Amino acid sequence: MTEVYRPVGGRLLTPQFYFMGTLALIAGYFLVRRFVFGIGDVANLSDGFPWGLWITYDVVVGTALACGGYAMAILVYVFHRCQFHPMIRAALLTSVFGYTLAGASIVVDVGRYWNLYNVFLPQYINLRSVMLEVALCVTTYTLVLWIEFSPTILEAMKANRLLRLMRHLLFLFIGVGILLPTMHQSSLGSLLIIAGYKVHPLWQSNLIPLLFLITAVAMGYGMVVFESLYAAVNLGRRLETAMLARIGAIIPWLLIVWLVLRIGDLGLAGKLGLLLQPGPEPILFAAETALFIYAGFILLDPHRRIRPSALFWSALAVVLGGALYRFNAFLIAYDPGPGWHYFPAVGEMMITLGFFAFGIMAYLFFVKKTPVLSAKP
Repeated sequence: MTEVYRPVGGRLLTPQFYFMGTLALIAGYFLVRRFVFGIGDVANLSDGFPWGLWITYDVVVGTALACGGYAMAILVYVFHRCQFHPMIRAALLTSVFGYTLAGASIVVDVGRYWNLYNVFLPQYINLRSVMLEVALCVTTYTLVLWIEFSPTILEAMKANRLLRLMRHLLFLFIGVGILLPTMHQSSLGSLLIIAGYKVHPLWQSNLIPLLFLITAVAMGYGMVVFESLYAAVNLGRRLETAMLARIGAIIPWLLIVWLVLRIGDLGLAGKLGLLLQPGPEPILFAAETALFIYAGFILLDPHRRIRPSALFWSALAVVLGGALYRFNAFLIAYDPGPGWHYFPAVGEMMITLGFFAFGIMAYLFFVKKTPVLSAKP
């Protein structure tokens, strides 16, 4: 049976929307300064810290948070769990804007942004470059996500002929859409391998591409649960507790595999002793691990994970744990050597906050004006 989707409707210009719009406008002010006066006017980036808050949050963390569409595609189209199909469009929507804003942040982050097109010119391509693979995959996947999401827009426009054509072709893009995140989420971890000694030993590992991929899938499912609960509370939707509990049952097994690989790798490499040394790194390691253990403990219990509050806090713990793991590896525990220090400037923080606010505004617009969510109230 074909699933029916409808716009939620309701007033778009709410106080929440205005507040997010204000944050986006403030970010726009700093973006103008960045493109007029240069990146140094709004950012504290340097040769020692060429990537900072923009890349770490908007790309490294943001794309993992946007893996809901990828994670649900694996569940529905690879493992044929068709009962979850009603949640596909909402998951795709978060992925679309997560990856689109990640691409926009790269343009902001690149110093000579007017030369960015050189990345795609064959004469400048280095086929052995991990960063090139990430750039090409993220760019292509963003386009694929918009194509996968296009039936929603075509339905809203009542472009029935184009809609029928797209439905016949969609399986090709779904296949590519499963392949690309598998490649670039692991490659984001490979960027840390080539950083060598600059990455703290607690995070530096040859397994980090696999660890990054596992956290991306887990965070994707966590965001699906979080988004559904958000829609229920703020948009008057029914709680999809039974379905979310089944999704939540997948997450702890991913976390168990991640914890075994992470701690086992440290043990085999003789690095467990680093956890007893003074400094912030062991505390940061313990914090991210504790968040994952908490989420796994709650979600392994079938009686607890049917409670919306338990689902909310455990999903939030997965998202925060994965985000902290990536922040630690890419920025907080990253040490390029003596003399280099970094703390994000006000402009960096406001632009990142503005991107986040714009993403929420876009989500509210699309769920209220286009058929994203299932027609069931």
